[in-house]
Amino acid sequence: MAASTSLSFFSSILFLLFSISIAATSFRPKSLLLPVTKHPSLQYITHIHQRTPLVPLKLTVDLGGQFMWVDCDRGYVSSTYKPARCRSAQCHLASKSTTCGECFSPPRPGCNNNTCGLFPSNTIIGLSTSGEVASDVVSVSSTNGFIPTRAVSVPNFLFVCGSTFLLDGLAGGVTGMAGFGRTGISLPSQFAAAFSFNRKFAVCLSGSTRSPGVIFSGNGPYNFLPNIDLTKSLTYTPLFINPVSTAGVSFAGDKSSEYFIGVKSIVINSKTVPLNTTLLKIDENGNGGTKISTVNPYTVLESSIYNAVVKTFTTELSKIPRVAAVAPFGVCYSSKSFSSTRLGAGVPSIDLILQNKKAIWRIFGANSMVSVNDDVLCLGFVDGGVEPRTAIVIGAHQIEDNLLEFDLASSRLGFSSTLLGRMTNCGNFNFTSSP
Repeated sequence: MAASTSLSFFSSILFLLFSISIAATSFRPKSLLLPVTKHPSLQYITHIHQRTPLVPLKLTVDLGGQFMWVDCDRGYVSSTYKPARCRSAQCHLASKSTTCGECFSPPRPGCNNNTCGLFPSNTIIGLSTSGEVASDVVSVSSTNGFIPTRAVSVPNFLFVCGSTFLLDGLAGGVTGMAGFGRTGISLPSQFAAAFSFNRKFAVCLSGSTRSPGVIFSGNGPYNFLPNIDLTKSLTYTPLFINPVSTAGVSFAGDKSSEYFIGVKSIVINSKTVPLNTTLLKIDENGNGGTKISTVNPYTVLESSIYNAVVKTFTTELSKIPRVAAVAPFGVCYSSKSFSSTRLGAGVPSIDLILQNKKAIWRIFGANSMVSVNDDVLCLGFVDGGVEPRTAIVIGAHQIEDNLLEFDLASSRLGFSSTLLGRMTNCGNFNFTSSP
């Protein structure tokens, strides 16, 4: 009897994956395309269409987020909304938990009996709640790597219903968050299942609020104006799985959905920064290590690492007078003190040494310095305090105008370092041409 039940459940999982893979079109794209706009709030906003009839949504990008969540409290109307019923294949795909929810109000999107739930989180302000798992139609643009091509749909895209209060602190007009983390129901995982892609996606955040960057889901090429193909110009380093969840709320035994890499040391202007290297490793409790984030606008360093980086950096600039610091930064200079180069302010480079000396993520002035006003430039690293959960969080400013390819099947990160030296940037994808 147990074997029969197991076989039946396995069959239902296969049916779910097969139904996801049958998109509402016979056209099979090689890659999908999501525009990403830098908001003045320093959030990165993507645009998708969801529901029947389709409604445009603005969602804050959360690179390590577990799933897409959307406010279902206000104005969620769709003829194709389907709550995920308890013990269904959808619930199993979404979570290992067997928790079953009840709702004591009239049925509506986000409030149905006998449904499974997860914990949508506003990771900008660190706020979580519970929410119903559901599916609905999602439509996005496909691409050939050079220009947008046609729109494609996934009819049973799983997401989680959030509540209106979770929108506090999110950019104006945003109605949820788009999670790209290492889970079975993140955006890249569901897109890969829907269109038989490799489990791979690439992020290129624009440093400009006027020119959108891009997220590719699926295979390359990654081509930017003026006809610069970045597909084969990446350096690769392993991605590590933190065995302990770093989410605000999680189930026992959950692993982190965020993306960790192995930083071995930090070098500034060829000077090795003295660090407690124990902090650079993930311990048995999930503490330490280095992750990449789009919800942290700037790189956050554990206090002793921050102090060592600041000391080495300022020593290399000892002849340049500092000016009063501007929060949240601790080191600032007059912008007139530095020459302007194609790679940003002419300051010492900061190198993250990864698995060996051939794998170096080099940070130049455009990514290390922040212009807080016309007269002041500040070192764009923030003191994260003593004993933070993660020792180094590489923030969004440091990854702007860098192409990052997350290859989940091979568990590796491909990175370009700055594109500014290659006569292009992340705002140079050709969104304006038609197929």
